[in-house]
Amino acid sequence: MGPAGRVCSVLLVVCLLGLHHSSGFWIVNVVFPPNAKSRLPSNSTPPLIIVPGNLGNRLEAKIDKPTLVSWLCYKKTEHWFPLWIDLNMFMPIGLDCWIDNIRLVYNRTTRRSSNSPGVQVRVPGFGQTYPIEFLDSNKLAGYFYTMVQHLVNVGYTRNETVRGAPYDWRLAPNENVEYFTKLQDLVEEMYEQYQKPVYLLGHSMGCHYVLYFLNHQPQAWKDKYIRGFISLAAPWGGAVKPLRVLVSGENDGIPMISNIKIREEQRMATTNPWMLPFDTVWPKDHVFISTPTFNYTNRDYQRLFTDINYEDGWNMWEDTKNLTGDLHPPGVEVWCMYGVGLPTPVTYIYDEEFPNVDPVDFVYADGDDTVDSFSMGLCKLWEDQQEKPVHVTKYRGLAHLDIVFNEQVLNQIQHIMEGKSDTPNEIDVRFTTK
Repeated sequence: MGPAGRVCSVLLVVCLLGLHHSSGFWIVNVVFPPNAKSRLPSNSTPPLIIVPGNLGNRLEAKIDKPTLVSWLCYKKTEHWFPLWIDLNMFMPIGLDCWIDNIRLVYNRTTRRSSNSPGVQVRVPGFGQTYPIEFLDSNKLAGYFYTMVQHLVNVGYTRNETVRGAPYDWRLAPNENVEYFTKLQDLVEEMYEQYQKPVYLLGHSMGCHYVLYFLNHQPQAWKDKYIRGFISLAAPWGGAVKPLRVLVSGENDGIPMISNIKIREEQRMATTNPWMLPFDTVWPKDHVFISTPTFNYTNRDYQRLFTDINYEDGWNMWEDTKNLTGDLHPPGVEVWCMYGVGLPTPVTYIYDEEFPNVDPVDFVYADGDDTVDSFSMGLCKLWEDQQEKPVHVTKYRGLAHLDIVFNEQVLNQIQHIMEGKSDTPNEIDVRFTTK
């Protein structure tokens, strides 16, 4: 890596360290993911596939663009280059180029999305763990590294007994058909290789991807190939945060990227409308967005999209609202784990400058600082809807992203994989070492 690359790496660290989050450990874990503690190897290593959450794996691009948004942007590349995470996006002069490269173009007639003209996007490393362990090639932005290393320490092997199933997280499942074919092939391949049914583990939105996948498999197939489904911090009833993302943008605290600017990209991903609070489970009178002139509930999504000048959002929501909105049970044994005890916004309050301004106030409820506990706890509905057991564990004081790093969660996952039956109802992580 040349001098420019080293400068970008330093800038990335500086930017990431500038992120704010309600959990004090969050940014430390992302930039410096904790090492997993040494463990005695286990003789039981049933195969595991990890499905990451939104933004949770690398994307690569190659371009030959007809036009440019800025003369500073590359017009053509001969080789694939990192799109997510792209170091240039953290530089003001590179943000417009990055948005134009990663954006989707939604066609209202076909109800399908395509890449920006002249841009090819691919998901590297399907079946491997590297694209979900670190989101950049410099290994600065860690995600599943700590969990994978923990599993390696107890006898798992990267890319063999533990594997990753990254996907194009810009797209909802209805536009990712090929991914589910590859996922099914991967499950069957690992089953045949190790002669054991496979565990699926998802985080956040990745849990909905797993649920969609399982809902489209015959029960006989699931009985043969799937040992269980471990869900971490799943927004089973959707999440309130995507509403803010679509209304006024959310830069997650990166100081040199404005919320309004990043909103351009966030409005182009069909997964954001998909993850809005499901109208099938949320109270019809719950106000999600409050303004001086109108209070928006889940009955007012069409008006909201019109008022914020984002009518494609309504079409995207119509396309995706029924993908997992009925919360049909997965038909496999489930371990549903999520954080509670942290203030989590469930209503965003705007002033008269809505929607082109940040919220001026919030209404909070219990949750993991990103998703409220009402939504994450809806997995308990399956206890009476399927024959397979459903185990629920709450982690008091554990934030949404920290759940993939936390030592007690990793130990519980290990116990599940080892077939130990003890599943605690609640664990308090506030006074323990992570």
